[in-house]
Amino acid sequence: MDIPTLEHAAVGRPVSRLGFSLFPVYLPPADLPPIATGPGSGLVIDELSNASVPTLSVTNPTDRAILLIEGESLVGGAQNRTLNVSVLVPAGATLEIPVTCLEQGRWGARRAFRYGDAMAPRRVRRTKQDAVAQHLATVGAPSHERHADQGAVWHIVEQELNRMEVDSSSRAMSDASAFIDRDPDRRRTVEELVQMGPLPGQCGLVVSHGRRIVAADLFASTDLLRPHWGAIVRSHLIEHPTADGRPSAGRALRFLSRFATSPSERKEGLGHGIEHHIRTDRVVGQALVLPTTLIHAGAFAR
Repeated sequence: MDIPTLEHAAVGRPVSRLGFSLFPVYLPPADLPPIATGPGSGLVIDELSNASVPTLSVTNPTDRAILLIEGESLVGGAQNRTLNVSVLVPAGATLEIPVTCLEQGRWGARRAFRYGDAMAPRRVRRTKQDAVAQHLATVGAPSHERHADQGAVWHIVEQELNRMEVDSSSRAMSDASAFIDRDPDRRRTVEELVQMGPLPGQCGLVVSHGRRIVAADLFASTDLLRPHWGAIVRSHLIEHPTADGRPSAGRALRFLSRFATSPSERKEGLGHGIEHHIRTDRVVGQALVLPTTLIHAGAFAR
């Protein structure tokens, strides 16, 4: 993948709490068209008329493009879902978008969709992205399909809920909020970090467990990161750190460089932009680029 934006990424001093470190990432200013994102974007989300699990319909009734990001949780409908890829929905357009279910035990009793309070957890996103990239790289695979391995994702959701000792009648990942709510220290830490928000000029973050870099979310601007900040923070704080040791900005930069220079499967985006899907023995992820500016990327260490 060759994205000039990432060649000039800078990493700042981390905020470290409970064994987690969040490194702020700074990218060069981007010359962007007007883009909205997050709960206040105005996007209309609905089931297809035939209520298909791996696909939803979105309509942008506004006069600007709307960004949906990979890993975003959509709560409601016939089942809770998460986005398989980042999509920049053109103004006035209706698109069918690929999603994966995060709630195994419910189908029906439709509710209006809303944006979830947390992104899909890191392990769910990594599993999903691994399957999407593998599928798109398969010879003869339809280029418009971005389906994940639903069974593998349900297995990870089950593991996550069991690890957190969260009882969910419908095995819904959204019920993991109980893990934070019942731990006063964790709840206060989440509230502090969410309230802190992105720093001035911050375009993304690299997440470290002790010395081990585990993930990154990157955006073209602070304005695109801000509406997703709380959901990203909550998705990481439902974990326990998987390593100890001192966090390192050098390791964070090397992780971003590894992601930026990895070979990718390139596909036309479902809306505006070009998708890059990355799957190596060290990193998995995807990026949406318009045309050479990074709009959003999610990257996960193996």
